Amino acid sequence: MNKTISIEDERLLTRVQAADALTLAGFPISPSTLATLATRGNGPPFRRFGMRVLYTWHSTLEWARGRLGPPIINTSDGRKRLRQNHE
Repeated sequence: MNKTISIEDERLLTRVQAADALTLAGFPISPSTLATLATRGNGPPFRRFGMRVLYTWHSTLEWARGRLGPPIINTSDGRKRLRQNHE
């Protein structure tokens, strides 16, 4: 696998490859975390190829970007925003 993958790239990645690519893109995650998220239904979309789970890079990266919180200035700012979102 190349070290960099374009966002437009629709190649199919195994769970290990998807975790490696996300980590290289700055979203550290393990294959086991992706597996857990898949069972709970809140991970990136995937497809099955026989017994294998395959992810498209574009949708996987978009999923990771969607989980990214807003920029914060300090830790108290982050807690304040979390409280506001839960009210």
